[in-house]
Amino acid sequence: MLKIDIHTHIIPKIIPQWMEQFGYGGFIQLDHHKNCCARMILDDGTFFREIEHNCWDPEQRIKECNESEVGVQVLSTVPVMFNYWARAEHTHDTSRFLNDHIASVVAQYPKRFVGLGTLPMQKTRLAIDELERCVHDLHLSGVQIGSHINNINLSDPTLFPIFEKAQEIGACVFVHPWDMMGEKSLDKYWLSWLVGMPAESARAICSMIFGGVLERLPHLKIAFAHGGGSFPATLGRIEHGFHVRPDLCAVDNNCNPRKYVKQIYVDSLVHDPYALEFLIDTFGVDRIALGSDYPFPLGEHRPGELIQSIQLTKTDRAQLLHGTALDWLGKKIEDFI
Repeated sequence: MLKIDIHTHIIPKIIPQWMEQFGYGGFIQLDHHKNCCARMILDDGTFFREIEHNCWDPEQRIKECNESEVGVQVLSTVPVMFNYWARAEHTHDTSRFLNDHIASVVAQYPKRFVGLGTLPMQKTRLAIDELERCVHDLHLSGVQIGSHINNINLSDPTLFPIFEKAQEIGACVFVHPWDMMGEKSLDKYWLSWLVGMPAESARAICSMIFGGVLERLPHLKIAFAHGGGSFPATLGRIEHGFHVRPDLCAVDNNCNPRKYVKQIYVDSLVHDPYALEFLIDTFGVDRIALGSDYPFPLGEHRPGELIQSIQLTKTDRAQLLHGTALDWLGKKIEDFI
């Protein structure tokens, strides 16, 4: 049965020396310190993460996909590469470089990869220009964005035209947590990744609901990583808050938050069979797509294993493994056969 993994990350093997080009630092570089391995480091030398060649080598990715029976990966950049903190024109430059790279990989292996671009979200006009280039010129299926833009929530009016354009041109949007709230106080025990990331996804979903973005854009194809983070488990609390304090919650949208669970997509990356069953009860199989966070440690190391571990009809299993992904991407199964 075909598996389409909507949540995987890729990075070019060689990254330009952007600090030299732009005149200031803060950008990620790769230090290929040994065969098949590299350190992701800030250009001031601060270590971020160790990665292996499956993070940049498409042939290695295909080999590992074959081993885990994944037919198609949806490629997006590593969120630390968003570079929203930089000057908008420079983020535009880095986005174009990363998007050109993803498009080249997809063009080389069109039956195995689908691409999502990244945008200079801090400048609306530049973001829209790059979104259109991604879809119309590079033939990417959509974009990946962060859960906030420099601590501006996704409900901010400056961002609405970007989402409006995405709906207009049929681009899918994948929202990934990054730069987690309270990160400085969550450095011990890896809490920013274990606790902060799920909270970031809930923040993003609630912002788009309460801000009226999803109400105004009912056909926006938007998906959220990690099963929607803590949103599904706190939806009852969110709905209750909407009812008891509409003066605080219903300021920009007076519709019940639960209305939108059938309007958004989430990936299946919840690491627990009971959590996945709860996710299915909440969203339905037609709103959940296989996602693994390949090739990173917090991901599902054998993509689809959780879906295959729970009791499902063959039709529902197929929907989770590839059907929802096809719907979200606007693709047909024949595109990959």
